[in-house]
Amino acid sequence: MKIRTNALAGIALAATAALGLTACGGSATPAATGTSSSSEAGGITVYNAQHESLTKEWIEAFTAETGIKVTMRQGSDTELSNQIIQEGAASPADVFLTENSPAMTQVETAGLFADVDKATIDQVPAEYRPSTGKWTGIAARSTVLVYDKAKLTEEKLPKSMLDLANPEWKGKWAASPSGADFQAIVSALLELKGEAATEEWLKGMKENFKAYKGNNTAMKAVNAGEVDAALIYHYYYYGDQAKTGENSKNVTPYYFKNQDPGAFVSVSGGGVLKSSKKAEDAQAFLKFVTGKKGQEVLKNGTSFEYSVASDVPANDKLVPLVELQAPTVDAAKLNSAKVTELMTKAGLL
Repeated sequence: MKIRTNALAGIALAATAALGLTACGGSATPAATGTSSSSEAGGITVYNAQHESLTKEWIEAFTAETGIKVTMRQGSDTELSNQIIQEGAASPADVFLTENSPAMTQVETAGLFADVDKATIDQVPAEYRPSTGKWTGIAARSTVLVYDKAKLTEEKLPKSMLDLANPEWKGKWAASPSGADFQAIVSALLELKGEAATEEWLKGMKENFKAYKGNNTAMKAVNAGEVDAALIYHYYYYGDQAKTGENSKNVTPYYFKNQDPGAFVSVSGGGVLKSSKKAEDAQAFLKFVTGKKGQEVLKNGTSFEYSVASDVPANDKLVPLVELQAPTVDAAKLNSAKVTELMTKAGLL
């Protein structure tokens, strides 16, 4: 199931580049965003597909502690993974951070990651990093169904994410299929249930759902009464609630739990490029992000993503990770190329 050749990686590159896929329905324009002095001045360069504000917090704390300067280049998961593969050994990137893990697997399959230092690996529990050890989890987000409290009661909610393909859900739910977030969920479904079941679910999804661009937009559609529910990641709800609640006042999150594919917890990844000329500093950055201070940025900040390492608990407002009853998925086996193929075949891309 895992992509095993550079040729296939090239096919994935071409397909995703043509589709212009973006994480969280965000900007499709990669940009050089210097947060400090450049790598040419002695620092490291981070290709960042995580939320820009979150990584800026990590960088500022890391530089304050170590004196190592960091240049950040912002883009989406697939944009930057494709760019790294195109650049190959000439890439100026020292570190790659993503929102979801399929883009990490794409770079790993191309043979471009160095091994992560054991001191960093030891900070991250096995369930939040790939079995290969070529990169590590740095944060996580949970799949949820946000629903209109006035239209649905708990008794009417689907027992499984797979139920959303049933006829009674026709026209009632929303998603953002072009985003890397949703495609990571489909990747997990593919790994858990296999190709035939995934193809059948996508076929039912095509019949039933309404497409929106971006998870926030899908949640707003539920809040406005356009649809009954939307399949998104948890932190969109909590982030809006922490602000004005304007786009989530009529909705509430539902967790599928019970190891259901809809209880998938997606790992955000971090890895050091094999081509890095500043590998020691790059490894130090990854160790910091997964260390206590880096993970406390997640616990105490406004990203509402889950901390996954160094025994730092989640933000108090979130349902603890251990209570989500997420299915066990090896992040190294999530197959973005096959997902793109199946979703295109189903008419979703």
